[in-house]
Amino acid sequence: MRKSIKNLLSLILVIIVALSGCSGQAGNPEQKSEKEQIVGTEKQSILINGSTSVQPLAEELAAAYKEINPNAIIDIQSGGSGVGIKSAMDGVVDIGMSSRELKTDEKTLKEFKIATDGIAVILNSQNPVNDLTLEQLRQIYAGEITNWKEVGGNDAAIIVVTREEGSGTRGAFTELTGLELVLSSAITQGSTGAVMTTITSDANSIGYASYGSVKDNANLKLISIDGAACNEENIYAGNYKISRPFLMVTKEEPTGLAKDFIDFILSDKGQQIVEENNYLKTNK
Repeated sequence: MRKSIKNLLSLILVIIVALSGCSGQAGNPEQKSEKEQIVGTEKQSILINGSTSVQPLAEELAAAYKEINPNAIIDIQSGGSGVGIKSAMDGVVDIGMSSRELKTDEKTLKEFKIATDGIAVILNSQNPVNDLTLEQLRQIYAGEITNWKEVGGNDAAIIVVTREEGSGTRGAFTELTGLELVLSSAITQGSTGAVMTTITSDANSIGYASYGSVKDNANLKLISIDGAACNEENIYAGNYKISRPFLMVTKEEPTGLAKDFIDFILSDKGQQIVEENNYLKTNK
């Protein structure tokens, strides 16, 4: 009897030792769970800068991307299309943003069209003018037409609002309208938001801004150009002539996080976000 008890105790001891060995293996740092491996993954980061028009859309896209890639760090800064293009060419950012076509000497960059945007010509909602020809618009910005009555409006001086030098919106606007020089008395603003605020506060002002940024603003009027309204249908059809691409540009073929982010933007999910933000999808 005493011998049986002794044998039973020995068996229990063997089992305890065996279980302890398994526990030790489970704690082996080389056998971390999948969750632990993910938590320990080093975060990746990229720097993007450029167009103030593209920036809000890029931030929306980055937020959606980080929902499925929480380790990604995407730093997005503004500065204008010229800054974004030069920064990409100099290799000081991973991605540059531009809201105008690349010039011939900039075509060494890799470019990715992420959306199309119309440049809306905007008036205060109280202004009775609803349509201008492209030539009238050019003459207003050149200082050749100075009173609203010359284009069917009130007898009041036209307050011209423009963007700063280097702005992609300004570059596209001047190129698409054939404007060589903006009159010197024009009010120059450094962002889309500042242009919108100025037009909202002055009934006799005229400006231009990204269609996606001003489309639903009840205090602004988006006028027709040569009889074509600034809307999705006319921009896609090419009837509304003042439109431009939204580009992301890189010095070399993108790799790593930069490539993955651009691929996401061009995916169905990314393009859905483009459309939700009132821009036109690049893959329609």
